[in-house]
This record gives sequence, structure tokens and C-alpha cells, in this order.
Amino acid sequence: MTSPNDINDMSKHSEFVSPPTGSAVTPFNAPSPDTGHAPAAVASGLAMKRRNPLGVWIGLPLITLGIYPLVWYYKIHKEMAEFDRRRQIPVAGPMLVLIFLSWTVIAPLISFHNAGARIRDSQRAAGLAPTCSPTLSWVLAFLFGLHTLYMQVELNKIVDRYQVPPHTTVPLYV
Repeated sequence: MTSPNDINDMSKHSEFVSPPTGSAVTPFNAPSPDTGHAPAAVASGLAMKRRNPLGVWIGLPLITLGIYPLVWYYKIHKEMAEFDRRRQIPVAGPMLVLIFLSWTVIAPLISFHNAGARIRDSQRAAGLAPTCSPTLSWVLAFLFGLHTLYMQVELNKIVDRYQVPPHTTVPLYV
């Protein structure tokens, strides 16, 4: 757990890396349009890995004969759990639902909905406007499995917010 003194001093630590100057991404310490003050970091987590959405959706599943979507689903949940340790995010459970309960149809849809909600919460924690729709996350599963493409695009927004290598400590705002 983080003590209140640690929370107040997080912006002073050199482990937080700001985006390169001149980038299209708003720097971490940019003033909020509402208050005019820089948002204060309330916690820290580990940055996620940027993945090619088309590779996640069609390329790697074809190469691995359909195994990669399960690996990807496990990895994104693990990364979201490391990104925001304040929330309880199951790591293996969602993947096991896909393996053992896919025959029920409804269980994977609920899992995709919950994954979309977790992505939305991660976007909020990164200080971004939450754009991931949990409902769209499972509806797109019926359209050529586009849910993986959609969810990876939404996860890449978080990665692009920080523009740091994976597993780098980054500040969380909400």
C-alpha cells in the first residue's frame, strides 16, 4: 500500500518518465482545463506493452492456429493488474472462462464485457477520457471477432498516453 506521504511525493520521483517534448500526447504535468492546475498523481503502476491491433486480431491467431487470442487475453489482464494494483483484476480467470466455458456462449460475452470495463477503468486511471465501451467489447465478438481489435486499440490509447517502454513505472491519476 502507498502511504499519504508517498502519494504527495510521487511527482518528485525520477522514476516517472514524461513523454517526449513536441508529442501529440499531453504531458503528465499539463494543467487540467477545468482547474488550471496540474493533476496530482495518486498512485503508480507499470506501463503496458503496445501491440499491433491487426496482428492481435488476425495475424498472430492465423500463425498460431487460434492459440494467440487466449495468450493475448491473459497478457492484457496481467498488464492491467500490474498497471493499477489498487483494483483487483483477475489474471487467469478470464482466460479460463474462454477455455472451459466457451460452449455456453454467454460466459465469454460476460468476460468480454468485464474486460471492456477494466480497460475503461484503466483509461480513467491513466488520466484519459474513458472511451472503451464494455457493451461494444462483446457485441464485436459476433462480427469476425473484432472485439480483440477494438480492445487492443483502446489499450494502445493508454500506452500512447505515457510513451514509455513496458514495465516502466508510470503515475496514475484517479
